[in-house]
Amino acid sequence: MTSFSLGDTDFLRDGQPHRVISGAIHYFRVHPDQWQDRIRKARLMGLNTIETYVAWNVHEPRRGEWDATGWSDLGRFLDLVHAEGLDAIVRPGPYICAEWHNGGLPVWLTGSVEGLRSSAPAFLLEVSAYLRRVYDIVAPRQIDRGGPVVLVQIENEYGAYGSDSAYLEALVAVTRESGITVPLTTVDQPVDRMLSGGSLPELHKTGSFGSRSTERLATLRRHQPTGPLMCSEFWDGWFDWWGGVHHTTDAAATAADLDALLAAGASVNIYMFHGGTNFGLTNGANDKGRYLPLVTSYDYDAPLDEAGNPTEKFFVFREVIARYAPVPDELPAVADGAPAFEVPLRAAGSWTDAAGAASTTALPQTFDALGHLSALVRYDIELPEGNGGLLVIDEVRDLAWVSVDGHPVGTLSRTRHDRAMRIPDGRVLSILVEDQGRVNYDHRLGEEKGLIGEITLDGARVTGWRSTPLDVAAIAAEITTAITTDAVDAITENGPAAWTAEFPLDAPADLFVDTSSWSKGYAFVNGFFLGRYWRNGPQRTLMVPAPVTRAGTNHLVALELEHVLEPRAVFVGAPALGDAEE
Repeated sequence: MTSFSLGDTDFLRDGQPHRVISGAIHYFRVHPDQWQDRIRKARLMGLNTIETYVAWNVHEPRRGEWDATGWSDLGRFLDLVHAEGLDAIVRPGPYICAEWHNGGLPVWLTGSVEGLRSSAPAFLLEVSAYLRRVYDIVAPRQIDRGGPVVLVQIENEYGAYGSDSAYLEALVAVTRESGITVPLTTVDQPVDRMLSGGSLPELHKTGSFGSRSTERLATLRRHQPTGPLMCSEFWDGWFDWWGGVHHTTDAAATAADLDALLAAGASVNIYMFHGGTNFGLTNGANDKGRYLPLVTSYDYDAPLDEAGNPTEKFFVFREVIARYAPVPDELPAVADGAPAFEVPLRAAGSWTDAAGAASTTALPQTFDALGHLSALVRYDIELPEGNGGLLVIDEVRDLAWVSVDGHPVGTLSRTRHDRAMRIPDGRVLSILVEDQGRVNYDHRLGEEKGLIGEITLDGARVTGWRSTPLDVAAIAAEITTAITTDAVDAITENGPAAWTAEFPLDAPADLFVDTSSWSKGYAFVNGFFLGRYWRNGPQRTLMVPAPVTRAGTNHLVALELEHVLEPRAVFVGAPALGDAEE
């Protein structure tokens, strides 16, 4: 079997110097039927390795319900990498950041266990069990056992969070005890404090950066005086948040930084080679004083766009790589544009008044207390004597629509730091709260969602709330069933409404649905949860993967939270991710 190890200055493959030229593809952001296509295109760009994170909350969203099939089939993904003749790097965290919901940690974990990302015994107990399950998949697929895996990473940018060496030592111990024999790495930004605190002497340090390669490699070399230099996250783009711009980087400038990195003899993992999509409710959020939920697309301005088509960066990166390593002669086929057409939307009735397992408590129950993993909880209360006044809430996480007796009053936004609004007289106060995405880093991991703290009306404490969780995917599934049986309801005059459409296809195809004439909500095609849309932008289209479509009649459901400006569903030929940053 092939060996892979660390030499004095290089990685060694069967004892010979070897440069890792890798690209990131997150299996959980790409439809499984499209994994092979993306991996093949990585090889055609000249990559010899594929890197992926492992997202714990993908595999175990609820405690004890482990899944490694379908979208979660890490083993199949690694087998496809191997079948293409490429190596693999696995980064199982347990924390991954990745602009992913809760940084990859399950909500049940962060809501119940103290001492996150530390040597606290309760946390280590859960993490060890998780890692053993991952390594059951990874260990038999290591290069010295005939598989593709050449490197495994311990934690992720830990120096930006802490410096608990006992924690890292425990992760190394469970990794080695689980049969992982390939070299173990860590990654941190090229900052002295982070590189010092985020690793151990026996782990190989790598860097994460996207520019000033020569300078940053020098910083890394001070902390890793022997062995191969590697940038494990060469940032070739960036991510977007709602209300911002679409982030892009200059292809020529990024290629020049890649060239400088390779010219220095370093190995590289391009983050991302193909970003994919935050399907469903998987997007994370930023919060550095202002909460900024991330968009559905994870295009990342990468060499392969969200739909898996080569961009300018694919070709300029390929030219750079060809100076240092063999590159196949073959190029990916030029993709045709997606089908463009328009169909009318049909109103299918209100949906946020769906009956659920409501519970009544003094204060509103959080999403976490309810064990609710979907996007919405509705809170209702009968107002004392029907009097309105100044409504004040300690904290809204993250966006709330307030109504009295079914009549909309306004919204309260965490992003705007809203806490109060004046409400009119009425009998029933309803507050619909959306979890817009969990912050994916630092001390905000695992923070509760919903209405937090006390609620007062003209200074008087308001108690006795009914909390009703709304599962948007289940509601959409019921509406899809109603479409096929022609049992949809008429639209209501007030409040959010569901909309449906049917469209024919000659064959399955990637599609882009333009949401510009809608406002805010969730979209589904044939029951598949495409993700969130919002006129707040910058994103204007949602990616529909070909494998979720079919020849013949297809069904679209949009769960609109505000207003549809024009009752139509427009499908366009290419993604529209918003105005780019100049």
